[in-house]
Amino acid sequence: MYIKRHIEKTLREYNESFPVVLVTGSRQVGKSTMLKESFGDVEYVTLDDRVVHNALHQDPQGFLMVKGTPLIIDEIQREQASFVDIKYLVDKNRHPGMYILTGSQRYELMEKVSESLAGRIGVLNMLPLSVREAQGDSFDAPFIPTGEYLNRRKSTQAISVKDIWKMIHRGFMPELVVNRKMQWEAYYAAYVDTYIERDVRALTQVGDMLTFVRFMTALAARTGELLNMHDVAKDVGIDDKTVKRWISILEASGIIYMLKPFSLNVNKRVVKTPKLYFTDTGLVCYLCRWLTSETLYNGAMAGNIFETFVVSEILKSYYNAGRRPDMYFFRNTDGQEVDLIFYEGGCIYPVEIKKASSFDEKMMKNFKTLHTFFPNLKISEGGVICTYENAMPVNDGRWIIPVGNI
Repeated sequence: MYIKRHIEKTLREYNESFPVVLVTGSRQVGKSTMLKESFGDVEYVTLDDRVVHNALHQDPQGFLMVKGTPLIIDEIQREQASFVDIKYLVDKNRHPGMYILTGSQRYELMEKVSESLAGRIGVLNMLPLSVREAQGDSFDAPFIPTGEYLNRRKSTQAISVKDIWKMIHRGFMPELVVNRKMQWEAYYAAYVDTYIERDVRALTQVGDMLTFVRFMTALAARTGELLNMHDVAKDVGIDDKTVKRWISILEASGIIYMLKPFSLNVNKRVVKTPKLYFTDTGLVCYLCRWLTSETLYNGAMAGNIFETFVVSEILKSYYNAGRRPDMYFFRNTDGQEVDLIFYEGGCIYPVEIKKASSFDEKMMKNFKTLHTFFPNLKISEGGVICTYENAMPVNDGRWIIPVGNI
């Protein structure tokens, strides 16, 4: 069974505008399946096929000329030298929709793209399935915590707290969502092995792959927290420079997302350290050995993993629309924090994230702190994302936002 992806709409728009479109994302998020379903009439080749890869490597220009356009090339990171020949053929007869490329190894890929295809290519980032997609919800607007957004969000389906935690624990990789018989632990074990063998080995000089697994586990245990690279280095037994480089690899692969602090200028009372989030909660649960949704819900990491789930869902809503969110967090040196800040048109839209099913106005007490630090900005609508059942106005543009209404 194929679940329709919201990014398909944006992909078609890009394909009608750019001669080349690149879809990036971590392994198994559904890039190849989406392209085969959405562009079934376009010839598809994958460089996972060694014969095809060798043919492109031996004579890239001849291969591309024989195949013609439009053409889909999957796993293009395996033959980045071909970008020069794609550029030549694009410049020779430029028109929209010539090539659609996919890549799961974005670390070096984007450098080659910038060098060879600047001005000719549109780039889309793809993440695992969203709750909207998994439920067959057609609503595809990027999230913003306003009454207008919530009033448009009429198609939402109520999700019980128990079901929310089951979804968070299982994760949102398409194979796990579609195939309920797929064994969860076996899937993620194979996923980690495949990612390390195919991507990490190609990018790092790691002698012991178990060290990289320990590194991923150390980061998973810190999802939703300020990133302290030195602490990670000590836990794993590597140096700070290695931590920084490996984090770049995970970030470029779409495994993690770094949320930056909000600051309009240099202010010594505002922290400068980013927060770390994984983009798939199932992977976090696997790495940290939360083996059931029940133990996860009652465990020490429940709040951080719920926050990770919310941030990843919001990211999906933006990436699927071809946008990068102006989304940040706020924290000062006194420990006052606002989980998310959306910055649009000179306005701040603050959001708190709580796993609770009940609401207390104290959850929004730090919103007032924003007036002190950013007096020239309007503090606009906002609210608390939680597991409450219904969207509800509280006061003065503040909302209770059920997690199903993201």
